[in-house]
Amino acid sequence: MNLRRDVPIVVAAIAAIVGASLDGDGRWLHYIAKPLTTLLIAAIAWRASGNPGYRRAILAGMALSCIGDIALMLPFDAFVPGLVAFLLAHLCYIVAFRAGFKAGRALILSAALLAIFAGSNLVGLWPLLPGELRIPVVAYVFVLALMATLALARGPRFAAVGAAFFVISDCALAWDRFDGGLPAASLIVLSTYYAAQYCIARSVAR
Repeated sequence: MNLRRDVPIVVAAIAAIVGASLDGDGRWLHYIAKPLTTLLIAAIAWRASGNPGYRRAILAGMALSCIGDIALMLPFDAFVPGLVAFLLAHLCYIVAFRAGFKAGRALILSAALLAIFAGSNLVGLWPLLPGELRIPVVAYVFVLALMATLALARGPRFAAVGAAFFVISDCALAWDRFDGGLPAASLIVLSTYYAAQYCIARSVAR
């Protein structure tokens, strides 16, 4: 662990999580810390000396993720723009991960596990989804599952761990939004989200 690099990320992430539970004037903490944490994590990839094409794709994904962060925390409902931003971010991650995945048993197993997990959650959420969001959510789930499949098929590396955290975070976010509230939602969603982005950023150095 690089204390000089990672401690500011941890502090910013904690501030974002705490700020999400505050109302009124205290909400500014969340507004500042949420995108700041993503930018601090992206700086890891920016400074890394990994494959240039992989690095560019990851940085593009993190820039789009930051846009999604801002959309989802606005005081008015910008869920669809946020969904689109993160969908595009996952497409960038797919571009990065597709060059390194291993065809064969690992790919088949990863695809099967993600299909079962994503499918079961989508079936559970389906009656709760507004009609106009069903197609966008299905598209997002497909792209997310594909991203995670490619990452997991690369083997037990940072990208695979990051993708797994991303699936958990997005699943928790969906159940919190459409099923009337998840206990400790901000803690679960943001902690797994930042863990996901951190691991993906660390994968650039490989």
